[in-house]
Amino acid sequence: MARVELGRETGLSPATISAITGDLLAEHILVTANIDERSERPLGRGRPRVALTLNAEAAFVLGVKISLNTVTLLLSDYAGHLRDRSRYAIATMGRDSAAFVPQLIEIIRGYFADRGIETSRVSEISIAIPGTTDETTGTLLWSPTVSVDVGPIPGPVGDALGIRTSMTNDVNMMAQALNSRDPVRFGGTFAAIFMAYGVGMGLYINGKLFTGAFGSGAEFGHANHMPGGALCRCGRRGCVEAYVADYAIYRAVENLPPDEPPTEIDPDAETMHALEERGRAGEDRVRMAYHQAGLALGFGLSRLIALINPQRVAITGRGVAAFDLMEAGFRAGLEEGLVSELARMTEIEVFSAEDDLVDVGILAGAMQRLDREIFASSDHEPVMLPKPVAKVEPRLGVKA
Repeated sequence: MARVELGRETGLSPATISAITGDLLAEHILVTANIDERSERPLGRGRPRVALTLNAEAAFVLGVKISLNTVTLLLSDYAGHLRDRSRYAIATMGRDSAAFVPQLIEIIRGYFADRGIETSRVSEISIAIPGTTDETTGTLLWSPTVSVDVGPIPGPVGDALGIRTSMTNDVNMMAQALNSRDPVRFGGTFAAIFMAYGVGMGLYINGKLFTGAFGSGAEFGHANHMPGGALCRCGRRGCVEAYVADYAIYRAVENLPPDEPPTEIDPDAETMHALEERGRAGEDRVRMAYHQAGLALGFGLSRLIALINPQRVAITGRGVAAFDLMEAGFRAGLEEGLVSELARMTEIEVFSAEDDLVDVGILAGAMQRLDREIFASSDHEPVMLPKPVAKVEPRLGVKA
C-alpha cells in the first residue's frame, strides 16, 4: 500500500504516517514494494505513489506440529509466506519416547543448517501438541499420541537453540487460525471443536485465547457426559470423547464392551469412511452409534453455551465427514440440554476436515507475538539483511 492509502485506512495524518513508516523502513521491517502496474503506476500528474510492503526477510518463525511418531516443521517468513513444510519420523510413544526432546532438538538444528538459516534470524519456535499441557512448566500432562515420559519440551528446546520457544494444545491453534483469518466473525467469544481420533476445543473469550491458569483449560472432550460410562482414552469413564471420537464410534458399531481400552482400538480414515457409508446405506447399528455420538456432542455443547454464551462455534476435524449422520442426535442434545433462546444466539458452523487450521494458527500466533513483543519494543535493533532464504511453497496467508 502507498502512504496515502495507509492514511485513508487508519485515519492518521500524512505527517504521522510518514513518521511511522519512516521508522519501520529504517528498521527494515517495511521495504519499498517491487514496481508493478497495480502499485507503482503514476496516477495522473505529480509523483508516482510508492507502495510499501512487509520485509519478508525481517524474521522467520518455525512451527512444530507434533503428532503420533511424527513432527512437521513449518517455516514462515515475516510476510506470511510458508517457505517450507517438512515431516520427520520420531518416536512419541513407547520405550524410545524418552529420547524425544534431544532428537527433536537435533532435527531442528539440522533443519536450519540444511537451509542456511542462522538461529538469530528465527524469532520463535511455536510447538503445537495434542493433549493437555501445563504452560507454566512446559510439561505435557496427558496426550493421546505423545507419552508424558518425554518430559519438558519448550524449555530444553529453547535453551539448546537459543530461540524463544512456546508450546500449546493443537486445537488452541485452530481457534487462533480462525481469529487470524476472520477477526470480525471470530474475534469475540467463540469455540473451535475438533473431533477425530480424539475430541478437543480451542476457546476465545472476549477476543483473547483462553487456556486457563496453567494452560490446561477448555478440555471439552474430557468433560463428563455419562457418569460411570464408556472408557475414555484419558483413563476416566464417561467423557464426551468416549462417545464422539473415532474409536468410540467404532467400539459401539462393533459391539465391543464399553470398557474396551481405546488404545486397543485405532480405526484409520479408511475404516471410518466405510462405517459412514454403511450408516448412509441404512445399517441400524451404525446409525445408532453416530446418533449417540451426536447426542453426546450436543449435550456437551449445550453446557458450554450455557456457561459462556459464545457468538459462534466452529466444528472441524476428520469426524465432520460424518456430521450428517450425527446431526439429528446433535440437535436433539442441544434442544434438550439448553434453553431454546440461548441456543438461537449461537451460530454453529461445520468446517472442512481438510482445512489447514493448525498450520495457520501456529504461525499466526507466533507472528502476532513477534509484532507485539519484539518489533514493538523500544530497545528493538534494526533488522539485519542477510542473503534471502529460498522460497519453497506458496503463501499460507497468516499475515493480514
